[in-house]
Amino acid sequence: MAGMGPPPKKNARRTNARPDWVKLPAAGRAGHPPAWPMTGKPGKAVADLWASLWASPQAVAWERLGWSRVVARYTRLLLEAEKADAPVTLLGEVRQLEDRLGLSPMAMRRLQWEIEAEAQEAEGSPAEVTSLDEYRDLYTA
Repeated sequence: MAGMGPPPKKNARRTNARPDWVKLPAAGRAGHPPAWPMTGKPGKAVADLWASLWASPQAVAWERLGWSRVVARYTRLLLEAEKADAPVTLLGEVRQLEDRLGLSPMAMRRLQWEIEAEAQEAEGSPAEVTSLDEYRDLYTA
């Protein structure tokens, strides 16, 4: 029978409700990258990629989450995967880490990360409007 069972709770919240989206600054993460977390000193290529990754908007979230070792692993794997003789399976590992780190639009959507500039555009920031009179003046002269 319909309507049987206990009445709904007055202030009940969904247990599967998703959290709000995390807004990341479009300018990226400010400051120096964290210290290299792995053993050994990184080479120039690793250090350059490490610094570049930590300047991205996603790096703000990585820092909050403490993912420096995962980013370090991604840095090493990416440079290995880009070599001419790299095994194809390594590309799959790199792609999976890219997804986990939010380095693609689909991954950012899954993680519910949004870059602030994109968020403002989506909210309907005012567009520049050309005056119709100015437009007419251009073509009637």
